[in-house]
Amino acid sequence: MFAAAFGAATILPFQSEVVFVGLQLRGTQPLWLLLAVASLGNVLGSVVNYLMGLGLERFRGRRWFPVSDAQLDRAQDWYARWGSWSLLLSWAPFGDAITVAAGVLRTPWWLFLALVTVAKTGRYAVLAAVTAGLIG
Repeated sequence: MFAAAFGAATILPFQSEVVFVGLQLRGTQPLWLLLAVASLGNVLGSVVNYLMGLGLERFRGRRWFPVSDAQLDRAQDWYARWGSWSLLLSWAPFGDAITVAAGVLRTPWWLFLALVTVAKTGRYAVLAAVTAGLIG
């Protein structure tokens, strides 16, 4: 679970929700442990994105760099416009870009960690409730 959640929070093409639901339905681990491991892995994956964002500017403009100046400017403008509260959307499919932008724009570490932890844990908690039939 940890590896799937960690990978899903980075730019790697992982889907941790499928693993989470499968493990929850199997019922071999306590739900609180599954939730904690998934959340920890997902948050740490976002921390990797944040750290990459801290060093991203030095590679800007190089031919091999996968993001154009215009794309990077757009992402930075969007994040600057919506602010650090946009990190509450870090659970969404486009959330990886938000966590990288947070690093580029030097969001305070404590704020980044708090908002991403709330978002990632909340997503798994809702998924667990839906899977258990408590919601929906």
